[in-house]
Amino acid sequence: MNANRIEDKKILITGLTGQVAKPVALAFTKNNDVWGIARFSNPDIKKELEDAGITCVTFDLAEPDFSEIPDDFDYVLNFAVSFDPNFDVSLTVVAEGLGFLMSHCRNVKAFLHCSTCGVYQVSGHRPMKETDPLGDSHSAILPAYSICKIAAESMARFCAKKWRIPTTIARLNVPYGDNGGWPSLHMELILADQPVAVHTNKPSLYNPIHEDDIIDTIPNLIEAAAIPATIVNWAGSEKVSLEDWSNYIAKLVGKTVTFDYTSDTIDSSVADTEKMEGITGKTKMNWQDGIRRMIKARHPEIALSQ
Repeated sequence: MNANRIEDKKILITGLTGQVAKPVALAFTKNNDVWGIARFSNPDIKKELEDAGITCVTFDLAEPDFSEIPDDFDYVLNFAVSFDPNFDVSLTVVAEGLGFLMSHCRNVKAFLHCSTCGVYQVSGHRPMKETDPLGDSHSAILPAYSICKIAAESMARFCAKKWRIPTTIARLNVPYGDNGGWPSLHMELILADQPVAVHTNKPSLYNPIHEDDIIDTIPNLIEAAAIPATIVNWAGSEKVSLEDWSNYIAKLVGKTVTFDYTSDTIDSSVADTEKMEGITGKTKMNWQDGIRRMIKARHPEIALSQ
């Protein structure tokens, strides 16, 4: 990981307790003054982050109060997210909240907004470029998610122009690692002998990106920040099917996976990584190595097969 390429900076990270933001914050706090905001419903996680040297402020983007938040950050990394099915709630958090955040932090050198490949219109197994049509691809399981993330991108684009904030909008594919992710949910289903839902348009292809590669690519994504905002896919260089990683998990833990093929789940989301690789280079973590490490981190009691 090359988090040490950013040193002696003051960085604000939102959504600090989330799956992606937490390992990012822990990596960057080693050489920087990292602040983090979240609702911190779990005090143990807040203590863990504070013990690591992160300044934690309890904060709700639905009712933003910046009285305890400085405005002299070098960088802001926005990982705030809402999975609430209520459109009004999710729009308030991820779109309006983002607008208030960028307004407050308008003097930053760069702003990294984490979006999702879930903003694209479903395109089957064709890799999606950053210029491809947007749509409501996650509505089967997350009714408000895709639309509200599109709204957040629009807010980020507006704020970048309005306040001259160099911005990168990075559309994350399937993040995973020691701190969890979608493959870890499939792992738990497999361990519990429960079926894994897979879209009928099989195979279900994605570009899983390990948390090490997420951390490793952030400095380049920050350097790519521009006005108008740079929009780029943020995805693993390898294309992998949900079926393949589930079968691999099952093999490692000594189980047999059962698939429930249904249209009531997310279809394939394949990212074209050409633009990203021009900015960051190819990702480094082999998906099998990443999955194996994820299982070891989350279930150290399991003796994995070779």
